[in-house]
Amino acid sequence: MATEEIQSSDLSIADRLDNEIASLRDQVESLKRELKLQTATLITSESTRQILQDSSSRRSKSKQVNDTSRSQELLEKANEHLAHKQQCLYRACASITTFKVRDPDPNAVDGGNVLGLRFEVMAKSRFLRPYYVMLNRPYPNSRYLRIHRHTVPQCIPLSGLAARHLPPPTAKDDYDMPKKQDLSTFARALRRELVRYHNRTSVIGDLRSSAGLESRKGKAKELEVPIVDISAADAQAKQIRVEWNDGRSGRLVINDDGDIVKMVVQGENGQDREAVRQLLGSSARVEEVARRLESS
Repeated sequence: MATEEIQSSDLSIADRLDNEIASLRDQVESLKRELKLQTATLITSESTRQILQDSSSRRSKSKQVNDTSRSQELLEKANEHLAHKQQCLYRACASITTFKVRDPDPNAVDGGNVLGLRFEVMAKSRFLRPYYVMLNRPYPNSRYLRIHRHTVPQCIPLSGLAARHLPPPTAKDDYDMPKKQDLSTFARALRRELVRYHNRTSVIGDLRSSAGLESRKGKAKELEVPIVDISAADAQAKQIRVEWNDGRSGRLVINDDGDIVKMVVQGENGQDREAVRQLLGSSARVEEVARRLESS
């Protein structure tokens, strides 16, 4: 009996040491990110650039080679940061851009002319890999567009958006009113779907972090009944699976914008409404659930 108590005590000490080491590593990574941010902010400021330019010109006149090379190196680094800052500004302000490419296939329709759409999406303060949609004109004697290729995820209703905003031309024997295409509305609607999708996947990551599932800090162990898993239950990330260590499993349903639609928790004795109240409380959005888990 005494041996079991000693082993339990040793394990608890080891867990505390692991948690402390993980916390220190997180602090180190946070300080590194903060240092990079502050360095980039200082080096791209107009006053810093002016000081570096003046210092480089003065030292070049006095023929101080070492100091000049150092100033020139800092000035080049400032120009690199400035170019990156300008690129991020363009990507943030012009989230949808168009470009023209040529299809190398000799049998391509419309002489190989292809119109490309580039969609910029940001998640967790970072730009993701852009999404592309290629359009061509396969219809003879018509300027109507059709989707040729794309890199959009399968869970995005691209075909439905195309049918709504980029309908094909009507046949000659069809007396119905021809439908017009609206490329700008199609592009805005598609980017809205992309942003919503990434917002939903990001908030699932926030839920996992709040429940202590993304780190080794052991936050989940502080809960009365720890949550062992939170994950997306469908490709569109509109249903969230929540599992507890006592065997209960829940399904949280949200809409396109992250508003909570409903939640059901199943336990050994059927539906567990008390678990739903404990997890959601008065939350109307998933972000509020994440804050509740963070504060618990």
